[in-house]
Amino acid sequence: MKKGFLMLAAVAAMVFTSCKDNAADKVNEENQKEVAERDANTSGAPVMKFENEMHDFGTINEGDVVEHTFMFENTGDAPLVVSNAKGSCGCTIPTWSKEPIAPGEKGEMVVKFNSNGKPNNQMKTVRITANTESGQEMIKIKSFVTPKAGGAKTGNPVSKVQKTSTQPGHEGHNHD
Repeated sequence: MKKGFLMLAAVAAMVFTSCKDNAADKVNEENQKEVAERDANTSGAPVMKFENEMHDFGTINEGDVVEHTFMFENTGDAPLVVSNAKGSCGCTIPTWSKEPIAPGEKGEMVVKFNSNGKPNNQMKTVRITANTESGQEMIKIKSFVTPKAGGAKTGNPVSKVQKTSTQPGHEGHNHD
């Protein structure tokens, strides 16, 4: 077994050291010119420029469903295609036009936020997958959601960790 491993290592060493040819020497100069010419003739990438990348709904009541329309323009040199948009949680749902947006044209993305079960400060993001240079764009929404009566309380409630147990070996914490 040891001899087999040593032989395999020796063969691998010979293979790696025998490849001394410089890959850069093998690049065809004609192909380099063709690639440079092709790159010079291609139009630029689309650019998704939002009027506002953040929207604050202000204070809303828990259970409210609110929406905002984010306006954007394709300020690039090629048609903009949004292939996907996803909220940071299931309570944030984006919708958008599936049609390409020509350079100089405007588009919109509607983001709907369902505040049910989301009391207090909320900050959500929508990640947009598009054919822009970075491939991903992001917009955000925020709000303060007033909790339902009898629901979560605002302020600083006492944490269960702050309670102390009287059972031996359980000092400083509780199993509630």
